[in-house]
Amino acid sequence: MKDQTLGCAAGIVLGCGCFFGGAAQAQSTIEPPAEPTAPTTSPATELPSTESPAVESEPSSSDEPLNLAPETVEQSPVLQRWLEEIPDVRSDIRNDPSFRTKLQVGYSFFPSSDSTSGFVVSVDDVFIGDTPLTVSADYQQNFRGDRTAYGADLHYYVLPLGSYVNLSPIVGYRHADSADDYSIDGANLGVRFRFVPSRTSAADVTVDQSWVVGDREGLSVTHLNFGYAVTSNLRLSTDLEWQSTADEGDSRVGVNLEWLL
Repeated sequence: MKDQTLGCAAGIVLGCGCFFGGAAQAQSTIEPPAEPTAPTTSPATELPSTESPAVESEPSSSDEPLNLAPETVEQSPVLQRWLEEIPDVRSDIRNDPSFRTKLQVGYSFFPSSDSTSGFVVSVDDVFIGDTPLTVSADYQQNFRGDRTAYGADLHYYVLPLGSYVNLSPIVGYRHADSADDYSIDGANLGVRFRFVPSRTSAADVTVDQSWVVGDREGLSVTHLNFGYAVTSNLRLSTDLEWQSTADEGDSRVGVNLEWLL
């Protein structure tokens, strides 16, 4: 009985040893799961970049010098000005005078003074600096010497000098002598209207209306001038003039040659 008990115990011990030994062997054969690895891309299969390559900016054509012959530049004031600095064209059109200074010499006919003939000399619109203020002066006389008028005036143009229409007050001095009819001198006050259908005095119409304030009586002077350029610096003009007091009146018709300064 004792031997049977020992045999059973030995069998149980051997069985347990075999069980735990097999479990340990099975545990040792199980490998732990592999950790995921980041995919690698070979240089040959590398994806193209989505970034666009930098494009070098080409120099502006406006910065490139013009390939012009020196003779062409010397003969063109416009090119010389544009090469120095790009002008403000709109400002130039608005403020550059549409009329020029004129030196006038002409023949005059005096119907009211026994239809005598004479002459007139004048300078019109001498600009004072870059301002709209100008100075004008004139002298007229018949060849008989009994009809004379002269004076000087200031004009201040109230509209931009490049306008087709302009106005200016007249402030100055005038003397007028007509035989035994009247002799008046004094302040000359009035207004000037100018219409310029073609710029730079190529053609214009000027109307002056003024009054000479004398010591004893006044004199009204109306002057109308039509001018047209025949060359870039030479013009022909016709002027009509009426001057009158309360009792007397005189008239003048002139044909003039004008040099644009």
